[in-house]
Amino acid sequence: MSPYNHIDRPSPFAPMSGETLPVWAVSRADIERGHFDKTALAWAKAAGFQAAEGTVLLAPNRHGKLAGALFGLGEDGECHPFLAGQLARALPKGDWHIETSPISGAVMAMAFGMGAYRFETYRKPVAESPRLVIPADADAGAIRRTVAAVGLARDLVNTPANDMGPDALEAAFRGLAGHYKAEVSVMAGDDLISKGFPMIHAVGRAADQPPRLLEMRWGKPGALKLTLVGKGVCFDTGGLDIKPSSSMLNMKKDMGGAANVMALAMMIMDAGLSVDLRVLVPAVENSISASAFRPGDVLTSRKGLTVQIDNTDAEGRLVLADALTYACEEEPGLLIDMATLTGAARVALGPDLPPFYTDDEALAGALATASTDVVDPLWRMPLYKPYEADVKARIADLTNAPAGGFAGSITAALFLKRFVAPETSWAHFDIFAWTPKDKPHAPLGGEAQGIRALFDVISKRHPA
Repeated sequence: MSPYNHIDRPSPFAPMSGETLPVWAVSRADIERGHFDKTALAWAKAAGFQAAEGTVLLAPNRHGKLAGALFGLGEDGECHPFLAGQLARALPKGDWHIETSPISGAVMAMAFGMGAYRFETYRKPVAESPRLVIPADADAGAIRRTVAAVGLARDLVNTPANDMGPDALEAAFRGLAGHYKAEVSVMAGDDLISKGFPMIHAVGRAADQPPRLLEMRWGKPGALKLTLVGKGVCFDTGGLDIKPSSSMLNMKKDMGGAANVMALAMMIMDAGLSVDLRVLVPAVENSISASAFRPGDVLTSRKGLTVQIDNTDAEGRLVLADALTYACEEEPGLLIDMATLTGAARVALGPDLPPFYTDDEALAGALATASTDVVDPLWRMPLYKPYEADVKARIADLTNAPAGGFAGSITAALFLKRFVAPETSWAHFDIFAWTPKDKPHAPLGGEAQGIRALFDVISKRHPA
């Protein structure tokens, strides 16, 4: 089984040629005004269709055959832009097109594509699904690329740890690189010690599959040096500070940062952006054995800073620290890291609104704008300098788990900042990488977060 299987997925999109059925996306106000197909309008009124958000009414023709479908947008059409993802699950099989909608056809198609996602690796696939024609005035390549990247991130996160350990994550990484003719190098096992990645090694050394640092290079020398770093903890027991079982259930998703930077890299390479791309993924399992690192240990990082281990369940920042140090050795023009790093971020902002941290004001503004433009929620949080005192340790330079439990996402970001070279344009994303309940455009499970906004910013600054 290859986790890089989105390439082989049946496309949710239909060709523009051929017969298709219409979808009339309407609000209740539209029905009252009668501003769409008269036959469909008469059927909607006869059926008492109220156009509640996400509802579908199939409409027959005079011969009793399917003529199209009405799709409800609520009272006045002020619904979530991606409500159309519901169509991918509500329409019967066949090819469809958007006939009428106050929402742009491109947004409707994007929503449909994301809503069509299914993770069926371990069960019999559902019946044949509907397909949608991408409107002629939409950028079909961009829509297909984005839907595929979101599918890749979801596939990687959804795959359980017995099939998505460091070995399998490396295979997926190599598969992605091979598809776009990128170069890959890997440092694994004890080579991590000899080559100067002691904290990546310490976190992963207790697992059956050796820890490793995955590195991918692609792009145009002389263009912007863009480096993406993703946390690849394939399963997190918590280590010797073991998690309770209820907290361990979803820990297959602790490599969500890696999944998301791989998906972002896919978008960048597929679009052929003018960047010199480097992707770093420390891939480990935080397991328990006689060789596990311990509470109270002091680790020396690649940068030379010492870290007191006050909780082995705060391991993600350790592997990221070595990777960020390595990233900065080549002086990137833009450095992005993504990680399922703290529960504190979820307490502060919930599962749907990932915080990001940066001192680059221009980048922060661009991300905020893109977040709104492409409907990819993000919220800037502060690198609040007075909290830096909380990251200091008693017998080492830093602690990996500040006492008290306050501002946990901020102190984690401040910890990572210590490993980023001064003046580097850097942003850290503390993502959840999971949708805890079904949405029209996102079924329960692994999720891509922040990558559409990031791609929007990068592609506008450095187009192909």
